[in-house]
Amino acid sequence: KLTRREVTLDPDTAHPNLVLSEDRKSVRFVEVGLRDVPDSPRRFTIYPCVLAAQGFTSGKHYWEVEVGDKTHWALGVCKDSVSRKGELTPLPEAGYWRVRLWNGDKYAATTTPFTPLTLRVKPKRVGVFLDYEAGKVAFYNVTDRSHIYTFTATFTEKVWPLFYPGIRAGRKNAAPLVIRSPTDWE
Repeated sequence: KLTRREVTLDPDTAHPNLVLSEDRKSVRFVEVGLRDVPDSPRRFTIYPCVLAAQGFTSGKHYWEVEVGDKTHWALGVCKDSVSRKGELTPLPEAGYWRVRLWNGDKYAATTTPFTPLTLRVKPKRVGVFLDYEAGKVAFYNVTDRSHIYTFTATFTEKVWPLFYPGIRAGRKNAAPLVIRSPTDWE
């Protein structure tokens, strides 16, 4: 059974340069490091990302994120034990399964080496589907209802939805990533 997830963001994991909305559905990058954030072992201090408050150890889950006209972002999942403080290697072998956009038009699955992706239509909204038992993380372009990429992995611990709004590169990328209620696919 597929669970359409209303995921929310976990402020205790958010990098100090990320600002979450009050409803914990949107995240944006700010240049000036934040106010005194309490230190938490769960907080990312190098990679400016934030995790969902909901992590998964079983089942099929689907959530959607509005990326709008942003020029830089990354979405996906990471395993619970990733290093949140040290140097970042956001690759599958380190426990990250992500699709990213940079420079406005370069899409890739962050495999080793990166797998470049060609998207016919620029997605305004991206769907992420996790099948824990099958070890699949699939990404969909909700805008034209097309499949973007699927990772295959073996999950042995809790995995968390991950959101990276991109470090601010001009006004276009200042917009937040926004978690939206999932669309019903026919």
